[in-house]
Amino acid sequence: MTDTLFSLANLLALVMWIALIFGRFIKPLQKVVDPLAGFVAPALLAVAYAVVMGMFWGQAEGGGFGSLQAVGALFAKPELLLAGWIHYLAFDLFVGGWIARTASERGLSGFLIAPILVLTFLVGPVGYLAFSLLNLATRRAAK
Repeated sequence: MTDTLFSLANLLALVMWIALIFGRFIKPLQKVVDPLAGFVAPALLAVAYAVVMGMFWGQAEGGGFGSLQAVGALFAKPELLLAGWIHYLAFDLFVGGWIARTASERGLSGFLIAPILVLTFLVGPVGYLAFSLLNLATRRAAK
């Protein structure tokens, strides 16, 4: 079950990321992709996360959030490692959707945003930081 859910979650996220990135260059696609990638897919991943957490939360001996060692104990259980991975997929995709929508509202070029979305896909917080800096710079330049 864990391998299948892992594969399905990865496939969903990958397809949504590809669509989100290409949507920066195909405006009609944006109207469909942005809500799917930014809201629907993260919500589906959140449901999968909640189900996995609900089924396996109590099974990690010594696991918790009070120390790095306790977090490691959580992730020692494959099902909870899967839940953690789904958590990353959901939140990074949600942030990517926010970046895409915000960039579209601000009229920022797809050529600027696509690399930031790739960064967000690969190393979420770095992509968020890059967009935040771009957003700040373009707002200041517009004033």
